[in-house]
Amino acid sequence: MATVFWDAKGVILLDIMPQANLTQQWLQRYGWEILPHLAHSPDLAPSDFHLFGPLKPHLGGMAFETEDDLMSELRNWFDNLDVDFFRVGINSLLSRWQKCIDLHGDYVGT
Repeated sequence: MATVFWDAKGVILLDIMPQANLTQQWLQRYGWEILPHLAHSPDLAPSDFHLFGPLKPHLGGMAFETEDDLMSELRNWFDNLDVDFFRVGINSLLSRWQKCIDLHGDYVGT
């Protein structure tokens, strides 16, 4: 599992983690706040609606022999994104949350 923590300025942490529960350990270690959201709300999760969408076609058809090869490709892809890419993704979260509130929790979509 690839874990990506990012903000409006870019990637903060990129790691390949063998177990999902390690994500909780990272969150606790750095004191990062977990924003409340539905168990699966891809329309409100910036990584789902903004980050992984463009990443999937980039990685499509690629095969990696090692985790290091994968990490190298991920770092290269993230490093070549314009800083505005990250700012736009984070800023769009505000309007998506407001739309969810206005829709009384219904699916937001695009």
